[in-house]
Amino acid sequence: MTPSPSKETAALEAEMEATRERLAGTIDQLVHRASPKTIARREITSLKGYFVDLQTGQPRTTNILKVAGGVLGAVVLFAVVRKLASD
Repeated sequence: MTPSPSKETAALEAEMEATRERLAGTIDQLVHRASPKTIARREITSLKGYFVDLQTGQPRTTNILKVAGGVLGAVVLFAVVRKLASD
């Protein structure tokens, strides 16, 4: 026996409504993930994770020393170049 047209229509409408709800949820998730605040929080957490072990809270001294050494090297290089340029 085939379902009546009104049952088919009701089933189709219910399926369309369920699809709309899923799409609305997906869009909400995408809007949240793409918001500037969410992106900034994610990047800050990533940056903190480079310098601090997020699970234990212990500093990652090797990464801190690498960055400090790079900054110090850039400052020294800048000072040397200025000194040579002024002579």
